[in-house]
Amino acid sequence: MTPDGPWPLGLHLDDDGAHAAVFAAHAEAVEVCLLDDDGAGGLVERRIALPRRTHGVWHGRVPGVAEGQRYGLRVHGPWDPAAGHRHNPAKLLLDPYARAVTGRVRWGPEVFGQTVDAETWRPLDGHTPDGRDSAGSVPHGVVVAPPQGGPGDRPRVPWSDTVVYEAHVRGLTMRHPAVPPEQRGTYAALAHPAVVEHLLSLGVTTLELLPVHAIVDEPGLVRRGLRNYWGYNTLAFFAPEPRYATAAARAAGPAAVVAELAGAVRGLHAAGLEVVLDVVYNHTAEGGPDGPALSLKGIDHASYYLLDAGGGSVDVTGCGNSLDFRNARVVQLALDSLRYWVQAYGVDGFRFDLAPTLARGRHGFDPDHPFLVAARTDPVLAGTKLIAEPWDVGPHGWRTGQFPPPFTEWNDRFRDAVRTFWLADCGRLQRGHGAGHGVRELATRIAGSADLFTAGDRGPHASVNFVTAHDGFTLADLTAFEHKHNEANGEGNRDGHPDNRSWNHGVEGWTLPGPDTDVVEAVRRRSMRNLLGTLLLSAGVPMLTAGDEIGRTQGGNNNAYCLDDETSWLDWSGVGSGWRADLLATTRALLALRREHAVLRQSTFFAGRPVHPDGTTDLAWFGPDAMALDHDRWHDPALRTLQAFLHGEPVGGPSLLLVVHGNLDDTKVQLPGQPWARAWHLLWDSAAETPSEVDDEGHPVPGGDRVPVSALSLRVYRASR
Repeated sequence: MTPDGPWPLGLHLDDDGAHAAVFAAHAEAVEVCLLDDDGAGGLVERRIALPRRTHGVWHGRVPGVAEGQRYGLRVHGPWDPAAGHRHNPAKLLLDPYARAVTGRVRWGPEVFGQTVDAETWRPLDGHTPDGRDSAGSVPHGVVVAPPQGGPGDRPRVPWSDTVVYEAHVRGLTMRHPAVPPEQRGTYAALAHPAVVEHLLSLGVTTLELLPVHAIVDEPGLVRRGLRNYWGYNTLAFFAPEPRYATAAARAAGPAAVVAELAGAVRGLHAAGLEVVLDVVYNHTAEGGPDGPALSLKGIDHASYYLLDAGGGSVDVTGCGNSLDFRNARVVQLALDSLRYWVQAYGVDGFRFDLAPTLARGRHGFDPDHPFLVAARTDPVLAGTKLIAEPWDVGPHGWRTGQFPPPFTEWNDRFRDAVRTFWLADCGRLQRGHGAGHGVRELATRIAGSADLFTAGDRGPHASVNFVTAHDGFTLADLTAFEHKHNEANGEGNRDGHPDNRSWNHGVEGWTLPGPDTDVVEAVRRRSMRNLLGTLLLSAGVPMLTAGDEIGRTQGGNNNAYCLDDETSWLDWSGVGSGWRADLLATTRALLALRREHAVLRQSTFFAGRPVHPDGTTDLAWFGPDAMALDHDRWHDPALRTLQAFLHGEPVGGPSLLLVVHGNLDDTKVQLPGQPWARAWHLLWDSAAETPSEVDDEGHPVPGGDRVPVSALSLRVYRASR
């Protein structure tokens, strides 16, 4: 940067004020507006025009600024929606680089750049700028210093040991009895000893938080008396969402909100837990052309957003707008934000919502897109976890397996295969509707999805395996509902994905205790254990959704994005006894197995190659008769019993055998004999309600023997060779 060049983007304090820089390539003037209370409920505004423009960046000195100063921007320029320009200096705009925000949108006609109907907020003609001042109705940026104290020592958990736990800041602790009431649902609660103890005892390593960037509730939700609970509607990419801070921090001001989140990250790091943020750079809270003017839309709509030839939004996100990652300044905005969260807060990685949008170039998705290249090579981001959600809703938006290393990816093929085998196919079998899909797809996913992740010298850890996520049924609801029940969302049950691949086990919804329903509930619990077992014993990086380990239900709602209530919050009551305690014990036991056996944490793909002089291979597949599977059996849809031998000796541990039985009747399975094993020791059986029921160390099964296996069950054996 030369003395005459633009300052770093945003508003930055120095000795006697601040320097400011705003990218607004099509603007004719940019003003920084310093805001103070007038003592009578109004605002006093002091406007400072930025005097210089360099390569589309307006910049200059702003005297008299100190920490805590509220501010916004007013941008002058053409109003020409057909050309993509929506400048309107009557609208106070949030600096996209604001490090903190205060206030919320007070919905009304004044927050829209165009004139709208006073009741419906729909455009009157779409082409007339609205002259009402929005300063009193929109959030303001706040000047804050970076958090103090540093992030602490980062745990730097290798991918081979990583277990991700996806959670919502508010939902994780709102009902936790050990968390003080004033901390529940806040950043502070994340590092509370009771929460940390649960995560550590469970065996997870990495807490992935749903978005914590400052957000705006959509006007449609506000009208229905709801709010955007999940938070995928970003207003500010550098500022934490104030609603997740304690009341005390909010009262103390934005700097205290920043400090509370930074303190939570330090506390989690001190416990050895990583923090990954779910980030939403694909769209913003400004919606489409009919949406409000809160920040980027009024600063430089034509540069920041993906537009068609008539100035309309090109929506590949399903959220009304898409940021245009063909523009270098949009790429810079995302990268600057990522670096800030690493350097200021010490976060350990990011999960990128609708990641293909971030890599759309002139001709669609590009694995060599400048954003991906920059993220892969940036020295600040080096060593952080980069996780792509590899799909969006635009043309050719499904890109699972196509992101370059070191990106890992949510593996929807894993989710679909596991649900199909254990739930959807079983439901068809129960109704007499056919055999289903056999074992071939499931085996591919258990072995690490080599069909998707071999390119670019990637391995199984490129696959983030999951059965559930925030979006969709919970683990428990997958076993109790075949149809979504989203009426509480206020959209006539039209929202949410209809393809759930679930199985209600013959009864829709949760049942009351009784002689008939007790059997149904018992099989449902076994199905939950089958899903968890497959997830936590497969090659790849497992991701648990918060509450699945204690049987959380949303009552069949598969899209609870707008329900900030008991529907979405974890219910911690009753987890000390009964089936929920058993499920928690099962999850802990499975994660302990994963930690104890390196063969479950392979960093390279199995190749079916010999690894021992006796001719045994690193991976071998057998049918229920201990015979190796041939082509015909692999493609037999009626084959639903599979054995997978995982050779542990190459990685310095015991070999394991997974026995998968997906039929509705009990059966007998012949375990492989020599040279695979002299004897087999049962380590875990999903037919057991709790791991304590499995104690077979003193009664090994000789290799080659037939053993009874329960219907719909998954077993793990350790080999004695």
